[in-house]
Amino acid sequence: MDVFIREELELRKDDIIDKIEEGALFIHPTDTIYGLGCNALEPKAVARLREVKGCGNKPLSVIAPDKEWIEQHLVLNQKSYEWLDKLPGPYTLIIPAGDSSLTAILAPGLATLGVRIPHHWISGFVKELGFPIVTTSANLCGKMFMTSLDDLDEELSYKVDFALYEGEKKARPSNIVDLTGEEKIINRQAASHGTKPLLF
Repeated sequence: MDVFIREELELRKDDIIDKIEEGALFIHPTDTIYGLGCNALEPKAVARLREVKGCGNKPLSVIAPDKEWIEQHLVLNQKSYEWLDKLPGPYTLIIPAGDSSLTAILAPGLATLGVRIPHHWISGFVKELGFPIVTTSANLCGKMFMTSLDDLDEELSYKVDFALYEGEKKARPSNIVDLTGEEKIINRQAASHGTKPLLF
């Protein structure tokens, strides 16, 4: 597995973008913890990610290129727009999807999609890509999530193509905000206080 710091990403950006477009699996930083990602619009890449992570058909969230992409592909109401105004930030918003082709790949059997725009430079990189990337905790299903290369599962390290790395992260997963009915907030940051919960 190749490891690139941000400065190396800038130097090799065109090559790395090509790899992601073609379906590479990679680890990326966010404003919370490290994520495992791929081109969210490439079914073969998403299928490979599911196989590598061992998460079956569990729903996968994405980092959106921008708010306009969210408006174009999801069904927003007043409450959704209120939360959209809070982005970028440490939230994963669960919103009804207007594009069934997206949910077929990312959330089989559901009509919703989890979206993020982290308060982090990775969001600017995804905007440059022009398409969403999958973002799920960088761990095998049911194992501890990654906060540094030291705790990256060795088996996973052999199966991803590269990592974008910026040192140790704090163990604070994003809050999940379910906007599909009555607003519901799942505070995973509180759940991580003093320990590292298992994430799929």
